[in-house]
Amino acid sequence: MTRLGVAVIGVGSIAGQHLRAYAAHPDVELVGVFDAVAERTRAVAEQWGGRAYASLEELLADPAVEAVSICTWNDSHAAIADQAVRAGKHVLVEKPLSKTVADAEGLAATVAESDRVVQVGFVRRFSANARTLKTFIDAGDLGGIYYARATNIRRLGNPGGWFADSSRSGGGPLIDIGVHVLDLCWYLMGCPRPVTVSGVTDSRLGNRAGVTSLSRYKVADYDPTLSDVEDLATALIRFDNGASLLLETSYSLHASADRLEVAVFGDQGGAELEPRLTIVTEKHDTILNIAPQVDLTTFDFEEGFDSEIGHFVAACLGEGPQIAPVEHGLEMMRMLTAIYESAAAGREIVLD
Repeated sequence: MTRLGVAVIGVGSIAGQHLRAYAAHPDVELVGVFDAVAERTRAVAEQWGGRAYASLEELLADPAVEAVSICTWNDSHAAIADQAVRAGKHVLVEKPLSKTVADAEGLAATVAESDRVVQVGFVRRFSANARTLKTFIDAGDLGGIYYARATNIRRLGNPGGWFADSSRSGGGPLIDIGVHVLDLCWYLMGCPRPVTVSGVTDSRLGNRAGVTSLSRYKVADYDPTLSDVEDLATALIRFDNGASLLLETSYSLHASADRLEVAVFGDQGGAELEPRLTIVTEKHDTILNIAPQVDLTTFDFEEGFDSEIGHFVAACLGEGPQIAPVEHGLEMMRMLTAIYESAAAGREIVLD
C-alpha cells in the first residue's frame, strides 16, 4: 500500500498529538515539519524525524508532502489551509477553522473548487464514547433530538500567551474549549441549521495570575499581564427543526471544580456523553439508566487524536468518508461569531 506523505505546520503543544499519531500510523510517512520559530522546527524534526523546512513555501512546494496538519495560531488557520489546498495538499486544520466567518467562507470556496480533503480538527467527534453514542442515535434509539446541553468550565484555566490575545485567537474559552462541546452536541443532534443565537460574555476575573496554589497549563509565551479575552461565555442556540442547545464555558470562574458535561435529549431517550457515557430510556413504565460496557466511557486524549488522524488518513487515501468537513467548520464559525455579536449587542442574533 502507498504511504501518505504528511508534514506538520506549527509545532506548538497540540502538534505533539498529531506528530505522535502520524508516527504510529502504518500508512503514513512523516515527511517533515515547519514552525515560524526556526530553532523549534529543527528540534522537533530531530525528535520525530523528517525534514526541517525553512519556510512554509518550501514545505508546500515539496511533492513528497501530500497532506498537512495545521497547528498554528487561530488567525492563520484559514490562510494556510487555503494556500495548502491551492498547492494540491490534503489538509487537517485544527479548530477553529478560522478567526472570522469571511475567512471560513473564502476557504470553503477554495475547497469546493478542488478535490482535496479538508478536515476540521473537531477531535471529540472521533472519540470512542462519541462513536458509540452516535450508533445509538443513528439507529433512532433516542428518537428525535430536541435539546442538548454543553458545558466546559475551567475555574482556573487561562493558558495565557496567544490564547489570551484576541488579535491572534479571536476569543477566549468560547472559541478555544467551548467549541469542542458545542460542536460535539451539534454533531450528535444531526447538524441542524441554526436560526437564532443569544449569547452573553463576561470579562471580570482576567488571568488570575496571583492564584499560585493550583497548577495550570501555561503556553510558552505566557504573560501574566495579558488577557483581553472573555472569562465566561453562555449561549442559547435555536435550530430550524425546533431543537435548542444551551452552552456554558469559562477560563476563569469561582466554581468549586472544573466541569465537563455533554448531554443530548430525545423524545425516546437521552444520553450523557461526559463526564461518562450513560444512556437513559424507559421500558415497562420504568426509567432505565444504561451503562454501555465499553473500554472508554469518557474522552481519552490519545485515543481521540489517534482516531481523528486515522479518519483523516483514510479519507486522503480514498478509503473512508469525511467526518468533519470544511462546511461544518464554517457553520461552527457562524455560531461562534453570532454568540460574540449577540453578547456585544445585548440582543438575540437572527442568522440567515
